[in-house]
Amino acid sequence: MIDISLLRENPQIIEETLRKRNISLNLREIILLDEEKRKLQKEIDNLRHKKSILSKGQTEEARRIKEEIKKREKEFKIKKEEFEKKFKLIPNIPLTDVPEGKSDKENIVLREVGKKPEFDFQPKDYLSLSEKLSLIDIKRAAKVSGSRFGYLKGLLASLEFALISFAFSLLLDKKFIREVIEEKKLDLTDKPFLPIIPPVMIRPEMMAKMGYLSWHPEEVYFLKDDDLCLVGTSEQSIGPMFANEILKEEDLPLRFLSFSTCFRREAGSYGKDTKGILRVHQFDKLEMFSFASPEKSILEHQLFLSLEEKMMEKLSLPYRVVRICSGDLSIPSASSYDIETWLPGQNEGQGEYRETHSTSNCTDYQARSLNIRFSDKKNKKRFIHTINGTAFALGRMIIAIIENYQKKDGTIEIPGALKKFII
Repeated sequence: MIDISLLRENPQIIEETLRKRNISLNLREIILLDEEKRKLQKEIDNLRHKKSILSKGQTEEARRIKEEIKKREKEFKIKKEEFEKKFKLIPNIPLTDVPEGKSDKENIVLREVGKKPEFDFQPKDYLSLSEKLSLIDIKRAAKVSGSRFGYLKGLLASLEFALISFAFSLLLDKKFIREVIEEKKLDLTDKPFLPIIPPVMIRPEMMAKMGYLSWHPEEVYFLKDDDLCLVGTSEQSIGPMFANEILKEEDLPLRFLSFSTCFRREAGSYGKDTKGILRVHQFDKLEMFSFASPEKSILEHQLFLSLEEKMMEKLSLPYRVVRICSGDLSIPSASSYDIETWLPGQNEGQGEYRETHSTSNCTDYQARSLNIRFSDKKNKKRFIHTINGTAFALGRMIIAIIENYQKKDGTIEIPGALKKFII
């Protein structure tokens, strides 16, 4: 959530944010709810004070005040819940350099990197190639689980584990991190990532505090009998790790590299990529996550993007970097980039770019809800900043490798950087 002082002292900043994000929200109603809530709290405090100074002989007056306090507390609880529900709908404030735009159609391509493969034959899409080689089985998966599932077999199963090993070999290597930092001239520590395997079931209140339930709860799988939900990306379970804790500035940044299976209902995407493994209900993912100081979060975000690009370059996959405009930002994000990889077999062999990575700086939006702070050098307690970024969405990376490394005889070559990791 945002800093409540903005609502009370600078609501025009929020109004401008809503305009830039193309979000319709009755801000005046939220302000009035806050004012009513605060008024009730003040009345309750005054009544409690009045009750505390009554003499023992004034029992009738004390009972009257006690009943009045109960009445006001009930009103306060209702007003507080109503306020918090609506206040959580206010999205994060975009950074000043985020381009303005109403939708993804106004995202900006910053650069294209790598040479697109040239074939002396008509390139095929990943599904036709892999089905012919018996590497993906969506028919049997549909029989077992329904639509938007698939079995990865043989080479592709090995390829997933190779991608995991490849990413771990780089992101856990201090030397590699340092090289990227020096190349991009970033004033950051070369601390490597700590590998982590998080839970994939989390409490709904933790999902909400990460900012993922206010607007699109229909995307989330809920386990109602257990009061848990399945993560759609492992950042949703890494972010709450330090809820209600105070970190030390000298320990920052805390960088994690997470592996998890992720789950998304894909509500609202009916008719889109229904066949294959591009848009599925279950997928595996390697996610980078960092808890950083406010002074370093923008640089940390640039590091995440640079690491994503460097790994793509090592795999010799052509891609483009896209700056996400204000209207396409996720609710918790203050700034985001996507990497879209060239898939030559898409669009009936004409090829197209498809998203494979994203990275976002959520500033203190998630930390405020989770109450994650750090103690700075002056012993002042401040909210931490959170940064997330895709290392590899493994299914989509496999698709990119199949289509870019396909051969005329219908077989698939393995990228040189991955050969030593293939089982």
